Amino acid sequence: MIETPEPRVLSLSLESVDDATERLLKKYHVHLYCHSGKLDFVFNEEHMTCASGQFLFWFAESKWNLVEVSKDFKSTVLLVEKDFLIDNVPDQGWSINAQLHSRVFPVKDINSKAEKEKILNNFKWLILRFQESEHRFYEEALKLQMRLFILEMWHSFANEYERRRHSLQTGTLYERFIKLLQQHCLTKREVQFYANELNITPKYLNYLCKIHSDRTASDWIHSHAKERIILLLQNTNLNISEIADEMCFSSTSFFTRYVKKLFGLTPTDFRARLT
Repeated sequence: MIETPEPRVLSLSLESVDDATERLLKKYHVHLYCHSGKLDFVFNEEHMTCASGQFLFWFAESKWNLVEVSKDFKSTVLLVEKDFLIDNVPDQGWSINAQLHSRVFPVKDINSKAEKEKILNNFKWLILRFQESEHRFYEEALKLQMRLFILEMWHSFANEYERRRHSLQTGTLYERFIKLLQQHCLTKREVQFYANELNITPKYLNYLCKIHSDRTASDWIHSHAKERIILLLQNTNLNISEIADEMCFSSTSFFTRYVKKLFGLTPTDFRARLT
C-alpha cells in the first residue's frame, strides 16, 4: 500500500483544539494568529498564553501541551511540513538567532493592523502558491515563496529582537540572564561570564534560576548551547571545524568532547542522526 504524503502546507481556521488537532499541530511548524479569545499552553515547562492580537510560532515537535482554549477563541493557522521549512531557510548569518528566539519566546505581540494584515497575507500567498500545482515551474516557485515567507517572518522577528535587546537592563535579574543567553550562548558557556555581566556571584545566579525555573544556570546554558549546536549541524554547508570556530572552541577536539558530553555522540555521528 502506497502512503499518500502529507501536505507540505496547510491552512486552518481554528476555534477549538481536540486531541487529533493537537497531534497535527505538534507534527507541523505552527504559525498562528489569534483573532479573539486566548489559548493557554505549557511550553518548555513554562505556562504561556496567546491572546487576541498575538502571533504564535511553534517548531515542529516542540515540547508544548495545551492547557485550555477559551470559548471565544478564533484563529488563523498556517502549518508547514517540518523538512520543507528547514530545507528552504535562506542562508542568513543571523537565522540561528531568529530560530533560537522563537524557541524561547514563541508568542509575539502584533502592534498594528498593517502588521496583522501583512502576516495573514503572507499565509495566503504561501497557500495559494502551494495550491497552484499546475504551474509550469511549481517546485521552484513554491520554494521561492517559502523563502519569502521566512524572510517576512524574520523581518517581524528582527524588530522584536531589537526591542528585547534594548530592554535588557530593564528586566529582573533572571529575565536579564535569559536575554543574555540569547545574545551570547553561541560562544559563552560559563556561569561566571553571566554572573559577571549581572554583577552577582555564580551562586546567587544559580539561586535565582532555581527559584524561577527549578533549573540551574548551567542547565540553561547547556540547553541553549544544544539548540545552537543542532542548528549549526543541520547546516551542511558548515564542516565540524568551522562550527567549532563559530562557537569559539580552541580546537575541534574540545568541541567534539563537549558535544559528546551533551548528546552522548560525536558531532559527526549526531549530524548523521539529524539528516
